[in-house]
Amino acid sequence: MRKLIGLAFFISGGLVLSFVGARYAVGIAQADEARQQWDATEAHRAVVRARELVSHRTGFLAAPAAGTPVARLVIPKIDLDEIVIEGVDGDALNAGPGHLPGSVLPGVRGNAIVSAHRDRHFSHFDQLNVGDTVLTDSRAGRIKWVIVSQRIVDKDSPALFATRDTTLTLTTCWPIRFLGSAPERLIVTAKPVGRLTTRLASAN
Repeated sequence: MRKLIGLAFFISGGLVLSFVGARYAVGIAQADEARQQWDATEAHRAVVRARELVSHRTGFLAAPAAGTPVARLVIPKIDLDEIVIEGVDGDALNAGPGHLPGSVLPGVRGNAIVSAHRDRHFSHFDQLNVGDTVLTDSRAGRIKWVIVSQRIVDKDSPALFATRDTTLTLTTCWPIRFLGSAPERLIVTAKPVGRLTTRLASAN
């Protein structure tokens, strides 16, 4: 009987590890595909921006389709270089950081909100400090940002708001090194300090 129970636990553990491994493999494949799509659109940037600019007065762009790559996010201090996917559902966050639908793209006036898992793409966010540099590339342009604040809030507390000025908000669960469902959220806020005229260099 003990042998049967032990065998059952062994098989169950193997199935769980197989599922987790497969999930990570799918995420890696999706991230690679997103980066290829992003690179493929670089040659058409000027045409795409001209076609999708809805209003020169407001600066808002046409809403991107769910699951498509919408930006590149680079944070040199933590060697982060990721393609941001439209959406914050399970599939999007498995592939990379997710852009919250309804928020503006990085570089457009308003609050651009990007989230990611603390154990995946934002796993080194506990190393960031106020004053660190963030770089983004989107249809709105290539922007250099500086982190101006960091705060920790309860997971049920309202923390994401619209802004009148150009803002980049990066969020993840907190604490970073925590087993189980993390009880809090880390909110990192950045403000633009200039536009870049060349493509972003890799952080890696």
